Amino acid sequence: MTRYWEPGTTIEWVYEGTGRHADLPNVRPMTVVRDDADGLVAWLAPGTPLLKPVLVDGRETRHAGPVAMFTDDRVLKLDVWRGTGILKVAPPGRPWSVWHFWAEDGAFRGWYVNLEREHVRDAASRRTSTVDHVLDLWIDPDRGIEWKDEDELEGAVTAGRFTPAEAEQIVADAHAAIRDIEAWTPPFSDDWQYWRAPADWRLPAAPTTHQPTLIAEELHS
Repeated sequence: MTRYWEPGTTIEWVYEGTGRHADLPNVRPMTVVRDDADGLVAWLAPGTPLLKPVLVDGRETRHAGPVAMFTDDRVLKLDVWRGTGILKVAPPGRPWSVWHFWAEDGAFRGWYVNLEREHVRDAASRRTSTVDHVLDLWIDPDRGIEWKDEDELEGAVTAGRFTPAEAEQIVADAHAAIRDIEAWTPPFSDDWQYWRAPADWRLPAAPTTHQPTLIAEELHS
């Protein structure tokens, strides 16, 4: 039986490293908003401390280009989430999560479908783990759909991160997500765009399960 987390619980939303980068996960502490048979809903607050893989010179991995971003050496960086908060929903049985974005003035910007492996939960360690599938979709408030990072998916195949067959399946998953969007099924129809984080929620502590090789403060000195 699935053990659900209570609202307000701090969990770690983890994107596992793969291949030669298997020991370099992306770890985001988040606060549970809802967790039940309809899916996990969690909040990434502005300023949250996190761990993420970066290039050895401290730049984001995508700065290496659509192929080298999967092959160049990486280190872990202790950083903070610098954007506005993100509300993430992981629907059960779906190879994607749906992210809700807001502007600085609180206006809703849109939905982001992050293609990824179906989540694996570890109730004891309060972790939900997945693997990023690179390809993404952006949905405007008027429900217009834009494909994102197709060049990076092609680069991932060239770099050996995915096989051509795996990439075809990821594209098929994106089309399946689009069918859900066009049908306006949950979580799109759940009106999470009107949700706001309680004012008394505190920021989660920094992840302690991994020791970063590179510290954010050193990069900015």
